Amino acid sequence: MKNVHVDLERRSYEIHIASGLISSVGRLLKSIFSGSITAVITNETIAPLYLPLLETSLRSAGFDISPIILHDGEQFKTLDSMRSIYEQLLECGLDRSALLIALGGGVVGDMAGFAAATYMRGIPFVQIPTTLLAQVDSSVGGKTGVNLPGGKNTVGAFYQPRAVFIDPLVLETLPERQLRAGLAEVIKYGIIRDPALFAFIEERLDSLLHRDADTTASVIKQCCMIKSDIVSRDETEQGVRAHLNFGHTLGHAVESLTGYSAYLHGEAVAIGMWAAARLSRTLGLCATADVQRIESLLASAGLPTVVPSFSVSAYMGAMLKDKKKTGSTVNFVLTHRIGEVALHPVGQERLRAFLARDLSMS
Repeated sequence: MKNVHVDLERRSYEIHIASGLISSVGRLLKSIFSGSITAVITNETIAPLYLPLLETSLRSAGFDISPIILHDGEQFKTLDSMRSIYEQLLECGLDRSALLIALGGGVVGDMAGFAAATYMRGIPFVQIPTTLLAQVDSSVGGKTGVNLPGGKNTVGAFYQPRAVFIDPLVLETLPERQLRAGLAEVIKYGIIRDPALFAFIEERLDSLLHRDADTTASVIKQCCMIKSDIVSRDETEQGVRAHLNFGHTLGHAVESLTGYSAYLHGEAVAIGMWAAARLSRTLGLCATADVQRIESLLASAGLPTVVPSFSVSAYMGAMLKDKKKTGSTVNFVLTHRIGEVALHPVGQERLRAFLARDLSMS
């Protein structure tokens, strides 16, 4: 087993990475949780694949389980879905001594984490991510929340899990499109922090796309180590944690404008990274050679790099509702070179001109 420690003093926890780990979750939970009541929040896609295996592991360790099965998709990450979760938790009789388990991708993890943060004013939870994107990114760091029609993750909380259990074997059942979407976040880590990781992805992309176990596990651990270091230094995104938002400013606008149904989150982030790299070059921050490497790797990974056809005004309206806006400027994480990024406020007129000219929007 490969472990990564997230150092947050009293809220510290371990990320456990091992093939076949789901079958051992019950035993491992006993070492960090003294209760026996759990609710497993999952979705209709993951439940038939991995819920029976998890239930067997939990019951063999003496846990009493209540499954809550959600619809699958970003479009269901809403306050209405949260109300349904709360009502089911009440019907199951869960109180403050209970534990929530998130079994699924980023949507399930974000919603289960938000439920844990707010139900009974806070109960413990753990993450068992089942997509590459969730394994390398969203399951770590304690960001939880739901979307509003006008904004991604507009309602949420920072609330850390007690543990994260990552089983790379679950990626064998992951649809190809979901795998490629997860690679967008993997590529992001190379761009923002680790040029050696970026080069490794360039060299071993075929192995990742073919789900080579050793390559995938190595990349998952490296991404988790990067995120753990960032979160340990800046839990609530007052500084360096903002670098994790590379590609997300325009990416969130793409998701919002398309109703959270046309693009997977990683696909929207890929579009946002492509645009952010170009904006970095336009502002004289990044060399053309690095921008070309980013564009080439995104294309080789089969990720979209075409900005959907909405007006400049529509994109500006969406980005000005983003959490990362400050006053009349939009904050972008921009790349100086592969492995180094910084937060830059971009004025509205400059941003409008970039969108209209560089991205050929009307």
